[in-house]
Amino acid sequence: MTWCAYQVILRLRSPIHVGHSKVSNLQRTRGYVTGRVLWGALTMRLTRDAFPGSGEATDSGQYGKVGKQVHRELAFTYFYPALKSENGYRVAWPWENESAFRHRFLSSYQGTALAYPQQSAAEGMLHEVEFISPNTLDTSEPVFLKGYIFEIEGCTLNWQSALNRIQLGGERGYGWGNVGLIEVTRTNSAQLFDEMITFNGNGEKPVLSLASQQRLLAHVVTDNLPVAGEIEPLVGREWRSDNAYRRYVGQHIEFNGLCFAPGSILQQSSDFEVGDFGIWRYRRHVA
Repeated sequence: MTWCAYQVILRLRSPIHVGHSKVSNLQRTRGYVTGRVLWGALTMRLTRDAFPGSGEATDSGQYGKVGKQVHRELAFTYFYPALKSENGYRVAWPWENESAFRHRFLSSYQGTALAYPQQSAAEGMLHEVEFISPNTLDTSEPVFLKGYIFEIEGCTLNWQSALNRIQLGGERGYGWGNVGLIEVTRTNSAQLFDEMITFNGNGEKPVLSLASQQRLLAHVVTDNLPVAGEIEPLVGREWRSDNAYRRYVGQHIEFNGLCFAPGSILQQSSDFEVGDFGIWRYRRHVA
């Protein structure tokens, strides 16, 4: 099988929240967009485009079929905030200076449910949602997302058109997660993310090579890897209406394994396959 790589630049048009964890009443966001979030957004748009005005777009089975096709024909890196520079788009890595990154890119919104008879806030309903801002908080520069999408030879999905009409992350009912497609550029270079990763497209899945002491740029299934960094269980919610229980939207919990978090440091040069949801799986060490 042959894969080709496309560099994709998206412009944030509204706040974006990628669920991470909860601290007290604060819903924290990740400082990047995961492959699962991108997969979900593309699956939703492609399914609705395939069944316009049809009841089939309300059937989770149709979303499941399209989602499996997306897994077969596309693969993703994670997408990271980037600012425009003279040489293109420069990624702001969340781990380089965490406090500076948060000060520049992350903000939050507070809200509460109301108790209308009392004309007051409902008790215990105060919440705060963190988000990646569409403009930097210090200089008001526009914020972009930079990443790569890998397409298999013979792909039949109209994913480039779908990228123009997707919403990413949570709080979409409030208008969050809107992005604009700036460019999709097929890259003939094997070097991605400013030469941090080497891409090989000849295989069942795209293969990415990293040198020793490089940062992992996606979640990586642990598998006794020589990596220094945080480990977290990777869990997501799905809609499976054919389940006997937990069959409504968001009720099905899918566990994707224990993973090293993005930003962890690789201790030995290695190759990784890009699997479903953009999760990396160890392939081999490189001498």
